[in-house]
Amino acid sequence: MFPMRIFIGFLLSILLTAGLQAAEKPLEIFFIDVEGGQSTLFVTPAGQSLLIDTGWGYNGFRDANRIAMVANKLAHIKKIDYVLITHYHTDHVGGVPQLAKKMTVGAYIDHGPNRETTKDSATLFDEYQAATAGATKILAKPGDTLPIKGMKVTFVSADGNLIDQSLPGAGQANQFCEGVEQKATDPSENARSVGSVIEFGALRIVDLGDLTWAKELQLMCPNNKLGHADIYIASHHGLDQSNSPALVHALAPRVAIIDNGNKKGASPSAWDIIKSSPGLQDIWQLHFADANGSEHNTTDPYIANVEDTDTGYYLKLTAHEDGSFQIFNPRNKYSKEYPALH
Repeated sequence: MFPMRIFIGFLLSILLTAGLQAAEKPLEIFFIDVEGGQSTLFVTPAGQSLLIDTGWGYNGFRDANRIAMVANKLAHIKKIDYVLITHYHTDHVGGVPQLAKKMTVGAYIDHGPNRETTKDSATLFDEYQAATAGATKILAKPGDTLPIKGMKVTFVSADGNLIDQSLPGAGQANQFCEGVEQKATDPSENARSVGSVIEFGALRIVDLGDLTWAKELQLMCPNNKLGHADIYIASHHGLDQSNSPALVHALAPRVAIIDNGNKKGASPSAWDIIKSSPGLQDIWQLHFADANGSEHNTTDPYIANVEDTDTGYYLKLTAHEDGSFQIFNPRNKYSKEYPALH
């Protein structure tokens, strides 16, 4: 007869192994190529998903198809639990009507009404409203957190408003504010972007959408309200209307990801600011920036798409709770490990 104590020990070892395996499941992040727009898919160890922005519309379902392919075939999910729209510009929200026809969405997150008054902007917002009619909506407010299982998402900007209090562990005087250039206030939707700090164990990711320079300074000066970041998703596709040194250098990211296109984003001056950030190890780009030359592009292994044609390669980041992560480039099968810092 099989001794009961051996059976119990065997059962406990199985349960412990299963628990350790569940605890060790990573966070997966896919930076989807939407040709100079933004679309970033997070899939948590709990199996829940967050898509930040949906790329462009009016392109024959190109961006919606790319999102659905990554979600279904790579992330192995059939539903996107949350779609966060940072702001109402066509390269961020334009893909919603097409995506809504391709995939089930649990809830949409946005900053509320459109604040631009042009006819094109009004039409774009109307199309978004029509495509999401009857869907669950969440209004993003600075300081609120998203009820997603498996990671923490804190909104730090929305509709032109910013967090009043520093995030836990932040709030130190920001030396990089001294002498920083001042730029005019941006009246567009960019300055109303929903910005987020995403935490997974020891790992911290900052994504501020297209938040522009003047708002960055309000968020980071005289005190750094965000703290440090391991991964910085370069604001505004790496354009020089954003990415002030007061923001980027204070965040001191280990890695920057630039959602640029071959003819949009990765402005040389912004690229230089990112590249010179203290402690930065690497810049990864979705595209080779054609106009920049080799001095303002990262090296080949770190670029997803190097040709003008719509090759559509993504970047994949696999993160662990100890703060370690890996980035994989499917174009050339190159990957790099970033170990935990403690």
